Amino acid sequence: MVATLSGLSLWHEQVVADGDPLTPRPPLGCDIDADVCIVGAGYTGLWTAYHLLRGDPGLRVVVVEREVAGFGASGRNGGWCSALFPASTAALARRHGEAAALAMRSAMRAAVDDVGAVVVEEGIACDWRKGGTVALARTPAQLIRARAEADGSGDDEIALVGPEEAAALVGASGVLGATVTPHCARIQPARLARGLARAVERRGGCIAEATTARSIGARRVVTDRGVVRAGVTVRATEAWSAGLAPRSVAPVYSLIVATRPLPPSFWWVAGLENGQTFTDHRHLIVYGQRTADDRLVFGGRGAPYHWRSRIRPSFDRDPRVFAGLRAAATDLFPALRPADFTHAWGGPLGIPRDWHAGVGLDRDDTGGGTGWAGGYVGDGVGTSHLAGRTLAALILGRDDPVTDLAWVGHRSRRWEPEPLRWLLVNAGLRLMTLADAEERLTRRPSVVAASLSRALGG
Repeated sequence: MVATLSGLSLWHEQVVADGDPLTPRPPLGCDIDADVCIVGAGYTGLWTAYHLLRGDPGLRVVVVEREVAGFGASGRNGGWCSALFPASTAALARRHGEAAALAMRSAMRAAVDDVGAVVVEEGIACDWRKGGTVALARTPAQLIRARAEADGSGDDEIALVGPEEAAALVGASGVLGATVTPHCARIQPARLARGLARAVERRGGCIAEATTARSIGARRVVTDRGVVRAGVTVRATEAWSAGLAPRSVAPVYSLIVATRPLPPSFWWVAGLENGQTFTDHRHLIVYGQRTADDRLVFGGRGAPYHWRSRIRPSFDRDPRVFAGLRAAATDLFPALRPADFTHAWGGPLGIPRDWHAGVGLDRDDTGGGTGWAGGYVGDGVGTSHLAGRTLAALILGRDDPVTDLAWVGHRSRRWEPEPLRWLLVNAGLRLMTLADAEERLTRRPSVVAASLSRALGG
């Protein structure tokens, strides 16, 4: 088990090297009673448990997890704790009004610092460093998009910088400019998840691992190891929600490659010395960071959606996508050589039909209820913290302004049935690749991308 779990990612390998063997905690073992039962020990479930126990230390909080805490996207992501929300500010304004959109954006920015405060308070050694994000423009079409993003930000949240300043921040090739935001921190995600699980236990929470939830209902979670009877149940399963009724997301894979620790000569050119994360303004998303031990971690989309929303360990690795990521990283940083790349991994993330994350609590007539959160589209590190704080406030009935945010109570419409779902998701992924190719040829913003954005409500 340890060898298998350490092979999930570079991050899990480092956790094992830290002295955390990833041995599963004891499973449930019998029927029990609780005040709150949370399914899923990723960030959403752990933050919900953490905030519940901070708000009411006497609560009986049980978290059930099929594998181990931090097994899924929470332990395998690119290590961005950002203020990104999957639905754009413009899309939120059209749906909920400008004031609600601005409140959501403000709450997401605050969530980044709130995560950092907990990291300090709980002594979680997760390489936290708030250095912001640099989004490079490397083609004329990308520069047009960067200018529009900066002009439309409405405040100083996003600044446009010229080629010299951009290259000083991220020493990539062919840089024409960049947008810069301070609202992001670099992290080692598995260390954050594992440290947060220990913080939940220190505050009195129970985490039952190697325990598979069969059904999640009001006041009752049925597992393969027993039944948890609880006043409130919470679904915190993100991409794995695709296997539980009602199926609210489509699981799409994001893959990552990483290098060995690179020498000072590489970083003298590449920069990234202040913990900033980086991306560029292409349509098929990429993301990267310089780790605390001087590796380059670089990920992106491109893996296919699998028929009937299947999630399989074999899907975590796609040689074609890994080769494309290594090529893209080398295009950005030409000093990289094939032998520099030492790790490759991936995993699923949850995409709702309208690209709009949601959180909520459905109360029943007896005062209990069922809580839920997710649909982060890969922007879940900061968003999950806000979700956990929101769920805790709703469950405890506390007066907290986050319970009035626009995403509270939002339910995305269901994805189309197969084969339409398979066709739509994979067509979207391929259209993003086509849009980037179109822009390289025309040097103008893509018509294909604009059409797809309108179709998705962006």
